[in-house]
Amino acid sequence: MAKVTMPQLGESVAEGTIGRWLKKPGDRVEKYEPLVEVITDKVNAEVPSPFAGTLTAILAEEGATVPNEAPIAEIETADGADAPEVSAAPAAGGAAPSEAPAAAPSDLPAAAPGAAAPSAIPAAPLVAVGDPEARMTPAVRRLLREHGLTAEQVRGTGGGGRITREDVLAVVEAIRTGAAPAVPAPAASAPAPAPLPAPLPALGRRAPAAPAGTAVVFPPGTDEVLVPLTRMRTGIAAQMTRALQVPHAYVHVEVDATNLVRLRESLRRDYQAGEGLSLSFVPFVVKAAVEALKRNPTFNATWTEQGLTAKRRINMGVAVAVDDGLIVPVIRDVDQLSINGINRAIAEVAARARAKKLRLDDFGGGTFTVDNTGWFGSNLTMPIINVPEVAILTMEAITKRPVVVETPQGDVIAIRPVMNMVIGIDHRANDGAQAGFFLRDVKAWLEGVGPDTAVY
Repeated sequence: MAKVTMPQLGESVAEGTIGRWLKKPGDRVEKYEPLVEVITDKVNAEVPSPFAGTLTAILAEEGATVPNEAPIAEIETADGADAPEVSAAPAAGGAAPSEAPAAAPSDLPAAAPGAAAPSAIPAAPLVAVGDPEARMTPAVRRLLREHGLTAEQVRGTGGGGRITREDVLAVVEAIRTGAAPAVPAPAASAPAPAPLPAPLPALGRRAPAAPAGTAVVFPPGTDEVLVPLTRMRTGIAAQMTRALQVPHAYVHVEVDATNLVRLRESLRRDYQAGEGLSLSFVPFVVKAAVEALKRNPTFNATWTEQGLTAKRRINMGVAVAVDDGLIVPVIRDVDQLSINGINRAIAEVAARARAKKLRLDDFGGGTFTVDNTGWFGSNLTMPIINVPEVAILTMEAITKRPVVVETPQGDVIAIRPVMNMVIGIDHRANDGAQAGFFLRDVKAWLEGVGPDTAVY
């Protein structure tokens, strides 16, 4: 009998709560098929089964909070032999197992764990009429709503014609690439999906409205009320307390964003028409940070008591504000992406974060974090490092300021768009001089963009 254990859904996450079992005892379950929904302070995630077989016992009921690696279910495998205890998902920072070979890096973020490779998509029409009452998990129903699809538009390949997550994603990808036409939904179709957000407002425009936050109601006759902590706020409190044990130091630099603003404005309209989303300033900053990390590898690292662990892969954390807190999903191998690829990856992960539909591989394994505090108009921020990383970079609002500009005729005062940038460092790992060199490289890259800067 094989035991399934609670996975670790993030480097600082020690336990998870069973939200919903997607299978019941006696059900057949395939390897990597969604088995259970797990809730943590960081994410609500649908986790896959590590085995194929029959679910014989549920050891943790819905609503139970279970520590990492504790048994949560038993599965009788096909050969009937005992198997070692295996987590229902990879450890933090790992990729979900896949029987398909790894795809080459592209401009798009990786597909969901276990998603079928393009070659594995059935040759029959990708958008086909299926049984609208086919058995689906809640996560698949949410995915259909997210992309404005109905069950009639997707042919299920699961047992008994069940529509799986991979079936929906295959249809979405086929429509996106033009491999199959979009099938018009019937009159009572699901609403169209919300457009991907623009991570940063255009220069000179009003910033987005503040998140709703937690409502506070004072009953008549009371002077104070207790606002209970959500799971997310509890997790943030624990992580921030842990992070502030690290000796922080800060270095600030001003970036002349004239060329950056000019390039973005020249591309913005055609880019949005072609890609279907706004071109933000954020991917340019991420690209500049990537190039600086290549030249300053001690910032692409994590701290251990044995020393600094420098990382070859650049997995970029991107801070995303949500209604009830802040989360930092990770874009993996960001150095393999173009500016367009980074922009699309950030927009997609931000949309998933705000819709509470993040995937398991959106967490863990980050090596450096960029925080776009400027989206709400800030000009100077002292960020807290996302430990065990050793640095975090903030980009502030781009504002027009009078600056001294050197010309052949002498110094003149000009109005230029300027962006402050701040790097917070773990002073155990790097010093102010190294932070200055890092920011110098970021500044040089951003100020050096021009008409020849490749976006694709």
